[in-house]
Amino acid sequence: MEELERKTVEEFKQSEKATVIVVLENVRSAYNVGSVLRTADAFLLQAVYTTGYTAHPPHRQIQKTALGADETVTSKHFANAAEAIAELRAEGFTIYAIEQAENSVSLQHFQAAPTDKIAVVFGNEVTGVEQSTILLCDGCIEIPQLGMKHSLNISVAAGIVLWKLSEPRFVGLND
Repeated sequence: MEELERKTVEEFKQSEKATVIVVLENVRSAYNVGSVLRTADAFLLQAVYTTGYTAHPPHRQIQKTALGADETVTSKHFANAAEAIAELRAEGFTIYAIEQAENSVSLQHFQAAPTDKIAVVFGNEVTGVEQSTILLCDGCIEIPQLGMKHSLNISVAAGIVLWKLSEPRFVGLND
């Protein structure tokens, strides 16, 4: 563990976080929630907000995939995405739905500074981000895809998007 330079729970909680918050809207699988929490831990994100019927900590299935990230990453549950977005907007966040939508920005063209306050909304595994939620967002970011399906599991999509948002923080690291 020392060679990997892993943080303790206390060191994690004291570490400076990226000003990125993930919002999960009506995600059916608690395992997906756990995976997103684990990714949020890996990139030292500020928080994960769950909304609607999305499972939230403490939850046995979340614990199984989070592998302790449910104890390190700040999480908060809201009755719906609109409530979460209202709070984020009041705190000065720019909010993006991760969705294939008209006028979306392709992820490879999305630019954000490491200090930008960004929230990203991931939707239900089948139906995506609700249209009413998209209308509350500042824009949409789309993951480019070349295959037939044009959809990814939410935990995979979160990993891709959150890496892109975290990438500027890794510049110069281990060089």
